[in-house]
Amino acid sequence: MFGLERILAAADRFQQRSRWAGFTNAVYRKFSDDHAGYLAALLAYYAFFALFPMLLLLVTILGLVLRSDPAAQQRILHSTLVEFPIIGGQLQGNVHSLNRTGIGLTVGLIGTVIGARGVTSTVQYAFNTVWGVPHTRRPAFPWDLLRSLGLLATIGAAVIISGFLSGIGGGLGALGLGLRVVAVLTSAIISAALFLLGFRLAIAREIPLRFFVFSAVGSALTWQALLAAGGYVIDHNLRHAGQVYGLFGLVLGLLGWLHLQAQLTLYVIEIDVVRTKRLWPRALSQPPLTGGDERAYVQYAEAEQRRPEEEVNVDFHQDG
Repeated sequence: MFGLERILAAADRFQQRSRWAGFTNAVYRKFSDDHAGYLAALLAYYAFFALFPMLLLLVTILGLVLRSDPAAQQRILHSTLVEFPIIGGQLQGNVHSLNRTGIGLTVGLIGTVIGARGVTSTVQYAFNTVWGVPHTRRPAFPWDLLRSLGLLATIGAAVIISGFLSGIGGGLGALGLGLRVVAVLTSAIISAALFLLGFRLAIAREIPLRFFVFSAVGSALTWQALLAAGGYVIDHNLRHAGQVYGLFGLVLGLLGWLHLQAQLTLYVIEIDVVRTKRLWPRALSQPPLTGGDERAYVQYAEAEQRRPEEEVNVDFHQDG
């Protein structure tokens, strides 16, 4: 045991002296301290159940806007849904617009918005938790509802535009590699801008925009990469599955893809939090606490403030 303690102490000294090792350890510790794995599972759960209402809303809006041009509507839907991993083909054949009008259409649209709002509320909760925003300074009603609606619109726009431009890029093969590269780069830039807007809507105003530019761009690139990876998995592993096995494979594959997307997004955000708030290096074992440890534990305590009149003070003492 004594030998193991010496090895751990040597590793701790090394990672605290090394910029990259210390920063990586701090990001991992912050992810664990925030229970971000549970937050990612919660995001994946709500995203799974919000997926169909969001796509139903999207298809209905496209049907209203492009009512006079069914061909353009089908092109956009094909380009958007076919790029969606795991279930793109099934969605394309089974998601249809709400064909009602007047009050019926209004009620249907409200219902789909309510069904999809769970994921946007969870995004706000998860992002503000990771950033350590005190509960008393997080957006309250009705601002949280308005942010959720704006975030819902942003997510829908991101799905439409990224899928549409990916479809354009795929259709330009005969016109040369240069045009395909331009289409892919355009899709990445627009996705990054939409992710940045979504992050601004999800994170409380007290966190400056410049603090999460990196995580927004990184999340957009992760989204694009996982779209491609999802398509590869379905083509090579689930295409020839049996009917029952394929159904379970599709459901589990989609849940796994959503969970992986949520985890990677939260990891990228943790990088920004650790970097901007100087929450590193962190000790592998305590005591003693490092400066990064103390700043992190102060943030954790202050984030639990529930009332404006509540005061949170944090003191540290070293035993021995």
